[in-house]
Amino acid sequence: MPGTVVVGCQFGDEGKGKIVDVLAEEADLVVRFNGGANAGHTVQVGSEQFAFRLLPSGIIRPKVVNVIGNGVVVDPAQLLEEIEALRKRGHVVENLRVSDRAHVVMPWHKLLDELEENAKGAMAAGTTKRGIGPAFEDKVGRWGIRVADLLDETVLRKKLDGVYPVKQKISRALGGTDSFSLHAVHNRYCAYGERLREFVTDTSVVVDSALRNGKDVLFEGAQGTFLCVDHGIYPYGTSSACG
Repeated sequence: MPGTVVVGCQFGDEGKGKIVDVLAEEADLVVRFNGGANAGHTVQVGSEQFAFRLLPSGIIRPKVVNVIGNGVVVDPAQLLEEIEALRKRGHVVENLRVSDRAHVVMPWHKLLDELEENAKGAMAAGTTKRGIGPAFEDKVGRWGIRVADLLDETVLRKKLDGVYPVKQKISRALGGTDSFSLHAVHNRYCAYGERLREFVTDTSVVVDSALRNGKDVLFEGAQGTFLCVDHGIYPYGTSSACG
């Protein structure tokens, strides 16, 4: 069975979250496939309102498996904040799957986001300063740290030792003065990994199996096509393929 894809046809804010929430009633899976915490989908259920940045909009339906795919860049602190907020409201959140191949937003990504925007002048895209663009830059530049790396403290430390000195040089070149303790970053992101471990899996297998078995798979797009890095109004858009 083919999947159903909900994609915005403008700049975003077209009400995709509401549409996904309605369609999710009949879905077996809801899959976020692009973007990061720069997206915001609001779902209204009775008198309750839910605002999601990373969690798929079907997450409050316990019978629906919700997937954060490998095309999303994950800010672990933001994701855990959303999970805990739902738990406090009585939702168990056992129906979440996070791709082990999804790339992670690191602290220097947010710093570089602002520095790069300032350096671009008139070419600045007006980003949300959430580190999304620099995280995607690292992904395609093969500097990236992935969710799977957060589950192995030795691998994570090795990657941090290689990546951070380079990022610090770039930051200094752009006028940045902030620095980070690699020990503190390592410990914090290992802790994030432990808290997310129960959700992490190879989501490509999950989605492929669902499609092959005739399940109803709903793909939830972030932003709109005008912001797409490939088909949008370049360079005044986002850093992922929205369609």
